[in-house]
Amino acid sequence: MQRKDFNVAIVGGGMCGLACAIGLTRGGINVQVFEAASKFDEIGAGVGLGPNALRALEGLDLLDVVLQKANEKRPNQRLFCFVTVGGNHEKIYDYYESTSGEDTDGLGIYRPAFLEALMPLLDPTITQFNKRAVSVEKLESGRHLLHFPDNSTYEADLIIGADGIKSTTRSAVIGKGASPLGFSNTHAYRGLVPIETLKAAGVKTDVKRPHNWVGMGQHIITFPIRDDTILNIVAFNRPVPNTISEELPHPWVESVDQKELLDAYKGCGSEVCAILQHMKNPSRWSIHTLYPPLDSYVKDRVVLIGDAAHGMLPHLGAGVGQGFEDVYTLCRLLSHPGTNKSTLDAAIAVYNELRPPRANMVLQRSIDMGNIYDNYGPGGYTVQGMRERLRGMWEPVWNHDLEAQVTTAIGELERKNVAEKN
Repeated sequence: MQRKDFNVAIVGGGMCGLACAIGLTRGGINVQVFEAASKFDEIGAGVGLGPNALRALEGLDLLDVVLQKANEKRPNQRLFCFVTVGGNHEKIYDYYESTSGEDTDGLGIYRPAFLEALMPLLDPTITQFNKRAVSVEKLESGRHLLHFPDNSTYEADLIIGADGIKSTTRSAVIGKGASPLGFSNTHAYRGLVPIETLKAAGVKTDVKRPHNWVGMGQHIITFPIRDDTILNIVAFNRPVPNTISEELPHPWVESVDQKELLDAYKGCGSEVCAILQHMKNPSRWSIHTLYPPLDSYVKDRVVLIGDAAHGMLPHLGAGVGQGFEDVYTLCRLLSHPGTNKSTLDAAIAVYNELRPPRANMVLQRSIDMGNIYDNYGPGGYTVQGMRERLRGMWEPVWNHDLEAQVTTAIGELERKNVAEKN
């Protein structure tokens, strides 16, 4: 393989950063990964990957190893069933009704397990741990310099910011100043419970089927991970609906007493209460989003991907998937035979044409979905109103033909490069 004449620094070794490092290394690009933690790790629990996310992973040749780590022969994530959080848990909507037989395969996986699947594919010598970037400096040469707390630096032709919603590299793109982050006035309580434990406790709901338990000002997402043995639970509580306010001070993630969780869902139906009773050590997350969305994910030769570019609310389960679409697009463009140091700007300009409109649409749709989930009940939506609003919400996310979009864009770039040479 011919080596590229430019080097790349990736800031952040999470799910997107690791996938990007593997994809670019396979493309003959000199990559260095800088991870703030002492090892590759992911906070959180399970993550759902929709069909668009899986197609991006397949395009990166990573899907098989992820499935193997998830103990799955093929994607098997089932579609959500929506039921009421209170009363007898009346069925509101079954998303199978809106699929029209299209590709709806997804996957639920434990976040650390995803990293474990990818780590063996990465040369360990290209990663530096305990390296939290504090700033990015543009040099007169057009290259960029990463600065770290220990006064060390690293110079690269291209910086990729994969450092999450609290990104440091983002300031190199949008400038220093007011935070672009907003608090959704939502707290999420997260936990993992063995499914056999719930069965033994008398829970009758088929929790191997993903559920969204909806109500007024609150909803609960449950879906299985680890080969249907563990239930991933995320209980959202939002007493102030339909609003986004200023960013909260840190920490955003805290361990809380179970009583706080149970008090927040007091009066819910018996199945919900039984499930929450088994979340013994819940963590409480303050849910933030980038709002308003960024117009650009690129400035000079600093490129944002994943939550650094479009950190979104989790209500479509689509944030990580958009990050993988970023990674696939960027890897295709940078690995292309026509991309070198002299054409690097043109390649990342194409990335910036493709990704903000797509990911920002999903970001806004995620906000809309949260507003729908948390407005069921007296003074809000009826069953019929919920059904009308839920129908068709995922299809624009799932059915996007990313490969065709990127292939078309590369074709146009190739024609432009030929025309310029002539």
